[in-house]
Amino acid sequence: MVFDHIGGNPIILRYDYEKPYSGLELLKMTNLIELIENRFGTETDVSQNVKTTSLTGDVLARRSFRRYLEREVPENLRNLLLACAQSASSKSDLQQYSIIDIQEQSTKDELAELSGSPFMIEAPVVLIFCGDTHRGQRISELRGFPYAQNTLENFMNAAVDAALAMQTYILAAESHGLGCCPVSHVRNDLEQIRDLLHLPDGVFPMAGLTAGWPSEERDVTLRLPPSVVVHKNTYNDKTLKEEIDIYDRGRHEKRPIPASSYLLSEEFDLPDFYGWSENIARRLSRPNGLEGLKRFLKSHGFKLE
Repeated sequence: MVFDHIGGNPIILRYDYEKPYSGLELLKMTNLIELIENRFGTETDVSQNVKTTSLTGDVLARRSFRRYLEREVPENLRNLLLACAQSASSKSDLQQYSIIDIQEQSTKDELAELSGSPFMIEAPVVLIFCGDTHRGQRISELRGFPYAQNTLENFMNAAVDAALAMQTYILAAESHGLGCCPVSHVRNDLEQIRDLLHLPDGVFPMAGLTAGWPSEERDVTLRLPPSVVVHKNTYNDKTLKEEIDIYDRGRHEKRPIPASSYLLSEEFDLPDFYGWSENIARRLSRPNGLEGLKRFLKSHGFKLE
Protein backbone atom coordinates (compact mmCIF):
# COMPACT_ATOMS: atom_id res chain seq x y z
CA MET A 1 0.00 0.00 0.00
CA VAL A 2 1.05 3.61 -0.56
CA PHE A 3 0.49 6.12 2.23
CA ASP A 4 0.65 9.84 2.84
CA HIS A 5 0.42 11.35 6.30
CA ILE A 6 -2.01 13.93 7.61
CA GLY A 7 -1.50 15.15 11.17
CA GLY A 8 0.99 12.34 11.83
CA ASN A 9 -1.48 9.61 10.95
CA PRO A 10 -1.33 7.54 7.74
CA ILE A 11 -3.93 8.06 5.07
CA ILE A 12 -4.31 5.63 2.17
CA LEU A 13 -3.44 7.00 -1.26
CA ARG A 14 -3.67 3.66 -3.06
CA TYR A 15 -5.38 0.46 -2.03
CA ASP A 16 -3.88 -2.99 -2.34
CA TYR A 17 -6.57 -4.12 -4.77
CA GLU A 18 -5.89 -7.79 -4.20
CA LYS A 19 -7.21 -7.09 -0.70
CA PRO A 20 -9.40 -3.98 -0.94
CA TYR A 21 -9.82 -1.88 2.17
CA SER A 22 -13.22 -0.58 3.14
CA GLY A 23 -13.78 2.92 4.44
CA LEU A 24 -14.15 1.45 7.94
CA GLU A 25 -10.64 -0.03 7.77
CA LEU A 26 -9.36 3.27 6.41
CA LEU A 27 -10.89 5.02 9.41
CA LYS A 28 -8.86 2.78 11.71
CA MET A 29 -5.76 4.39 10.20
CA THR A 30 -6.99 7.96 10.27
CA ASN A 31 -9.97 9.55 11.95
CA LEU A 32 -13.06 11.17 10.54
CA ILE A 33 -11.87 14.71 11.23
CA GLU A 34 -8.64 14.19 9.31
CA LEU A 35 -10.54 12.77 6.34
CA ILE A 36 -12.74 15.89 6.24
CA GLU A 37 -9.78 18.24 6.68
CA ASN A 38 -7.92 16.44 3.91
CA ARG A 39 -10.94 16.94 1.65
CA PHE A 40 -11.35 20.67 2.32
CA GLY A 41 -7.87 21.72 3.42
CA THR A 42 -9.26 23.48 6.49
CA GLU A 43 -10.21 22.61 10.03
CA THR A 44 -13.66 21.17 10.68
CA ASP A 45 -16.11 21.53 13.54
CA VAL A 46 -17.38 17.96 13.13
CA SER A 47 -17.27 16.32 16.54
CA GLN A 48 -15.02 13.35 17.24
CA ASN A 49 -18.14 11.73 18.69
CA VAL A 50 -20.01 11.66 15.37
CA LYS A 51 -20.79 8.06 14.52
CA THR A 52 -19.30 6.91 11.23
CA THR A 53 -19.70 4.01 8.82
CA SER A 54 -17.61 2.44 6.09
CA LEU A 55 -19.66 4.44 3.55
CA THR A 56 -18.66 7.71 5.25
CA GLY A 57 -15.00 6.86 4.88
CA ASP A 58 -15.40 5.76 1.26
CA VAL A 59 -17.20 9.00 0.33
CA LEU A 60 -14.75 11.33 2.07
CA ALA A 61 -11.71 9.59 0.59
CA ARG A 62 -13.09 9.05 -2.94
CA ARG A 63 -11.35 10.18 -6.13
CA SER A 64 -11.61 9.42 -9.84
CA PHE A 65 -9.41 6.87 -11.63
CA ARG A 66 -8.82 6.57 -15.39
CA ARG A 67 -6.16 3.84 -15.47
CA TYR A 68 -6.96 0.26 -14.59
CA LEU A 69 -5.22 -3.06 -14.08
CA GLU A 70 -5.59 -5.75 -16.74
CA ARG A 71 -7.98 -7.59 -14.46
CA GLU A 72 -11.59 -8.33 -15.21
CA VAL A 73 -14.46 -7.37 -12.91
CA PRO A 74 -16.31 -10.66 -12.17
CA GLU A 75 -19.75 -10.98 -13.70
CA ASN A 76 -21.41 -11.48 -10.31
CA LEU A 77 -19.87 -8.22 -9.03
CA ARG A 78 -20.89 -6.39 -12.22
CA ASN A 79 -24.47 -7.56 -11.70
CA LEU A 80 -24.42 -6.65 -8.01
CA LEU A 81 -23.27 -3.09 -8.77
CA LEU A 82 -25.94 -2.67 -11.44
CA ALA A 83 -28.52 -3.83 -8.88
CA CYS A 84 -27.20 -1.14 -6.52
CA ALA A 85 -27.55 1.48 -9.28
CA GLN A 86 -31.17 0.46 -9.76
CA SER A 87 -31.74 0.90 -6.03
CA ALA A 88 -31.16 4.66 -6.28
CA SER A 89 -33.90 7.15 -5.49
CA SER A 90 -36.22 7.89 -8.42
CA LYS A 91 -38.72 10.69 -9.04
CA SER A 92 -42.22 9.38 -8.27
CA ASP A 93 -40.94 5.81 -8.81
CA LEU A 94 -41.00 6.47 -12.58
CA GLN A 95 -37.46 5.05 -12.99
CA GLN A 96 -36.82 7.09 -16.12
CA TYR A 97 -33.31 5.93 -16.98
CA SER A 98 -31.55 3.09 -18.76
CA ILE A 99 -27.99 1.78 -18.45
CA ILE A 100 -26.11 0.57 -21.54
CA ASP A 101 -23.45 -1.97 -20.49
CA ILE A 102 -20.75 -1.86 -23.18
CA GLN A 103 -18.92 -5.20 -23.35
CA GLU A 104 -17.98 -5.47 -27.04
CA GLN A 105 -14.45 -4.15 -27.55
CA SER A 106 -15.26 -2.66 -30.96
CA THR A 107 -18.03 -0.56 -29.37
CA LYS A 108 -15.66 0.58 -26.61
CA ASP A 109 -13.12 1.60 -29.23
CA GLU A 110 -15.63 3.62 -31.22
CA LEU A 111 -17.12 5.18 -28.11
CA ALA A 112 -13.64 6.22 -26.93
CA GLU A 113 -12.95 7.89 -30.29
CA LEU A 114 -16.31 9.69 -30.45
CA SER A 115 -15.99 10.99 -26.90
CA GLY A 116 -12.27 11.78 -27.04
CA SER A 117 -11.74 9.56 -23.98
CA PRO A 118 -9.07 6.97 -24.87
CA PHE A 119 -9.03 5.46 -21.37
CA MET A 120 -12.44 3.92 -22.16
CA ILE A 121 -10.68 1.44 -24.48
CA GLU A 122 -8.88 -0.39 -21.67
CA ALA A 123 -11.53 0.03 -18.95
CA PRO A 124 -12.98 -3.33 -17.81
CA VAL A 125 -16.38 -1.71 -17.25
CA VAL A 126 -17.90 0.91 -19.55
CA LEU A 127 -21.46 2.05 -18.89
CA ILE A 128 -23.64 4.73 -20.45
CA PHE A 129 -26.30 6.15 -18.14
CA CYS A 130 -29.23 7.48 -20.15
CA GLY A 131 -32.30 9.51 -19.33
CA ASP A 132 -35.23 7.50 -20.68
CA THR A 133 -38.76 8.77 -21.28
CA HIS A 134 -39.25 6.28 -24.14
CA ARG A 135 -40.17 3.46 -21.74
CA GLY A 136 -42.89 5.54 -20.08
CA GLN A 137 -44.36 6.42 -23.47
CA ARG A 138 -44.48 2.75 -24.46
CA ILE A 139 -46.05 1.77 -21.13
CA SER A 140 -48.73 4.47 -21.56
CA GLU A 141 -49.48 3.13 -25.04
CA LEU A 142 -49.59 -0.48 -23.81
CA ARG A 143 -52.13 0.46 -21.13
CA GLY A 144 -54.24 2.62 -23.45
CA PHE A 145 -53.47 6.03 -21.94
CA PRO A 146 -52.28 9.22 -23.65
CA TYR A 147 -48.73 10.30 -22.81
CA ALA A 148 -48.91 13.91 -21.58
CA GLN A 149 -45.48 14.42 -19.99
CA ASN A 150 -43.18 15.11 -22.93
CA THR A 151 -42.09 18.26 -21.14
CA LEU A 152 -38.98 20.12 -20.00
CA GLU A 153 -39.87 19.17 -16.42
CA ASN A 154 -39.92 15.48 -17.26
CA PHE A 155 -36.66 15.74 -19.19
CA MET A 156 -35.14 17.15 -15.99
CA ASN A 157 -36.63 14.28 -13.97
CA ALA A 158 -35.12 11.71 -16.34
CA ALA A 159 -31.69 13.39 -16.24
CA VAL A 160 -31.74 13.45 -12.43
CA ASP A 161 -32.86 9.80 -12.25
CA ALA A 162 -29.92 8.79 -14.47
CA ALA A 163 -27.46 10.86 -12.41
CA LEU A 164 -28.69 9.36 -9.14
CA ALA A 165 -28.32 5.85 -10.54
CA MET A 166 -24.77 6.61 -11.70
CA GLN A 167 -23.69 8.09 -8.36
CA THR A 168 -25.17 5.13 -6.50
CA TYR A 169 -23.23 2.78 -8.78
CA ILE A 170 -20.01 4.73 -8.08
CA LEU A 171 -20.44 4.52 -4.31
CA ALA A 172 -21.18 0.79 -4.46
CA ALA A 173 -18.25 0.12 -6.81
CA GLU A 174 -15.78 2.04 -4.67
CA SER A 175 -16.88 0.15 -1.58
CA HIS A 176 -15.61 -3.00 -3.36
CA GLY A 177 -12.24 -1.40 -4.18
CA LEU A 178 -13.01 -0.38 -7.75
CA GLY A 179 -12.09 3.02 -9.14
CA CYS A 180 -14.52 4.98 -11.33
CA CYS A 181 -14.55 7.97 -13.64
CA PRO A 182 -17.67 9.70 -15.06
CA VAL A 183 -17.37 10.73 -18.73
CA SER A 184 -19.51 13.69 -19.81
CA HIS A 185 -17.81 13.72 -23.23
CA VAL A 186 -20.16 11.00 -24.46
CA ARG A 187 -22.37 14.00 -25.31
CA ASN A 188 -19.74 15.42 -27.68
CA ASP A 189 -21.22 13.76 -30.77
CA LEU A 190 -24.77 12.94 -29.86
CA GLU A 191 -25.99 11.79 -33.27
CA GLN A 192 -23.20 9.25 -33.71
CA ILE A 193 -23.51 8.04 -30.11
CA ARG A 194 -27.25 7.61 -30.69
CA ASP A 195 -26.62 5.54 -33.80
CA LEU A 196 -23.84 3.49 -32.17
CA LEU A 197 -26.03 2.55 -29.21
CA HIS A 198 -29.33 2.37 -31.17
CA LEU A 199 -31.02 4.84 -28.82
CA PRO A 200 -34.72 5.33 -29.70
CA ASP A 201 -36.52 8.67 -29.48
CA GLY A 202 -36.91 9.68 -25.84
CA VAL A 203 -33.54 8.26 -24.73
CA PHE A 204 -30.45 10.47 -24.38
CA PRO A 205 -26.95 9.79 -22.97
CA MET A 206 -26.57 11.61 -19.66
CA ALA A 207 -22.97 10.46 -18.98
CA GLY A 208 -20.65 7.55 -19.41
CA LEU A 209 -18.79 5.78 -16.62
CA THR A 210 -15.64 3.67 -16.56
CA ALA A 211 -14.73 1.35 -13.71
CA GLY A 212 -12.01 -1.16 -12.87
CA TRP A 213 -9.23 -2.02 -10.46
CA PRO A 214 -7.04 1.15 -10.37
CA SER A 215 -3.42 1.03 -11.52
CA GLU A 216 -2.58 4.65 -10.68
CA GLU A 217 -2.20 6.80 -7.59
CA ARG A 218 -4.51 9.80 -7.21
CA ASP A 219 -4.79 12.29 -4.40
CA VAL A 220 -8.04 13.63 -3.01
CA THR A 221 -9.27 16.71 -4.88
CA LEU A 222 -9.69 19.72 -2.62
CA ARG A 223 -13.34 20.81 -2.65
CA LEU A 224 -14.82 24.26 -2.13
CA PRO A 225 -15.31 25.04 1.56
CA PRO A 226 -18.78 24.29 2.98
CA SER A 227 -19.13 28.00 3.79
CA VAL A 228 -19.30 28.66 0.01
CA VAL A 229 -21.57 25.76 -0.94
CA VAL A 230 -23.87 25.31 2.07
CA HIS A 231 -26.29 28.20 2.70
CA LYS A 232 -28.32 28.28 5.89
CA ASN A 233 -31.95 29.31 5.46
CA THR A 234 -31.28 31.74 2.57
CA TYR A 235 -28.71 32.09 -0.21
CA ASN A 236 -25.81 34.35 0.79
CA ASP A 237 -22.56 34.81 -1.16
CA LYS A 238 -21.37 38.10 0.34
CA THR A 239 -17.98 36.65 1.28
CA LEU A 240 -17.48 34.74 -1.98
CA LYS A 241 -14.47 36.74 -3.20
CA GLU A 242 -12.54 36.29 0.05
CA GLU A 243 -13.48 32.61 0.32
CA ILE A 244 -12.49 31.85 -3.29
CA ASP A 245 -9.15 33.65 -2.90
CA ILE A 246 -8.33 31.47 0.12
CA TYR A 247 -9.50 28.32 -1.68
CA ASP A 248 -7.42 29.17 -4.76
CA ARG A 249 -4.25 29.50 -2.69
CA GLY A 250 -4.86 26.30 -0.71
CA ARG A 251 -5.60 24.30 -3.84
CA HIS A 252 -2.55 25.75 -5.59
CA GLU A 253 -0.32 24.66 -2.73
CA LYS A 254 -1.65 21.11 -2.96
CA ARG A 255 -2.00 20.72 -6.74
CA PRO A 256 -0.93 23.72 -8.89
CA ILE A 257 -2.33 23.89 -12.42
CA PRO A 258 0.53 23.27 -14.86
CA ALA A 259 1.20 25.99 -17.44
CA SER A 260 0.41 23.49 -20.20
CA SER A 261 -3.20 23.41 -18.95
CA TYR A 262 -3.80 27.17 -18.92
CA LEU A 263 -6.92 27.94 -20.97
CA LEU A 264 -7.32 30.56 -23.72
CA SER A 265 -3.81 31.89 -23.14
CA GLU A 266 -3.66 33.18 -26.74
CA GLU A 267 -6.86 35.20 -26.33
CA PHE A 268 -6.55 36.57 -22.80
CA ASP A 269 -3.58 37.87 -20.85
CA LEU A 270 -2.36 35.56 -18.11
CA PRO A 271 -2.57 36.82 -14.52
CA ASP A 272 0.37 36.73 -12.12
CA PHE A 273 -1.41 33.95 -10.26
CA TYR A 274 -3.36 31.30 -12.17
CA GLY A 275 -5.60 29.43 -9.74
CA TRP A 276 -8.71 27.26 -9.86
CA SER A 277 -11.13 30.20 -10.20
CA GLU A 278 -9.14 31.70 -13.09
CA ASN A 279 -9.28 28.37 -14.88
CA ILE A 280 -13.02 27.97 -14.22
CA ALA A 281 -13.83 31.53 -15.35
CA ARG A 282 -11.95 30.97 -18.61
CA ARG A 283 -13.76 27.67 -19.18
CA LEU A 284 -17.16 29.29 -18.54
CA SER A 285 -16.40 32.13 -20.97
CA ARG A 286 -17.11 29.81 -23.91
CA PRO A 287 -20.34 27.98 -24.84
CA ASN A 288 -20.50 24.34 -23.79
CA GLY A 289 -22.54 22.90 -26.66
CA LEU A 290 -25.99 23.67 -25.22
CA GLU A 291 -27.40 24.55 -28.64
CA GLY A 292 -26.19 21.22 -30.02
CA LEU A 293 -27.82 19.39 -27.12
CA LYS A 294 -31.09 21.27 -27.57
CA ARG A 295 -31.09 20.52 -31.29
CA PHE A 296 -30.43 16.83 -30.64
CA LEU A 297 -33.17 16.54 -28.02
CA LYS A 298 -35.79 18.30 -30.15
CA SER A 299 -35.00 16.04 -33.10
CA HIS A 300 -34.95 12.99 -30.85
CA GLY A 301 -38.48 13.07 -29.46
CA PHE A 302 -38.28 15.75 -26.73
CA LYS A 303 -40.60 18.78 -26.87
CA LEU A 304 -38.93 20.61 -23.92
CA GLU A 305 -42.03 22.76 -23.38
